[in-house]
Amino acid sequence: MIEFKDNQAIYLQIADQFVENILQGKWTSGDKIPSIRDTAVEFEVNPNTTLRTFNYLQEKGIIYNKRGLGYFIADDGIDKTKALKKEQFLEEELPSLFNSMQLLGISFSDLQTYYSKFNSNGHHS
Repeated sequence: MIEFKDNQAIYLQIADQFVENILQGKWTSGDKIPSIRDTAVEFEVNPNTTLRTFNYLQEKGIIYNKRGLGYFIADDGIDKTKALKKEQFLEEELPSLFNSMQLLGISFSDLQTYYSKFNSNGHHS
């Protein structure tokens, strides 16, 4: 069960979970993903909400529907997932990061130092 945030539509939060599964390698190109109904049960939401999630991911070219068989990760679904997340990061998270850096007096060289420490602690970029 996911704790939904108030500041984003639920269907997009479910889409984010799907995107995380793809980026973490849990799902890869050609994999069958859970059905709309199974997803609705898993997230305890109305199937119409998960239908919106699937339609959104389909519009983005991340998943596709094989009639009668279900939904699958597209051949270039991983690349499209990364492109979507990069776009979201650049439009939503980066301005907030820059604002925080400005308010806190953090320079890009400081950021480089923190990033180097982050990578040396076993995190991978």
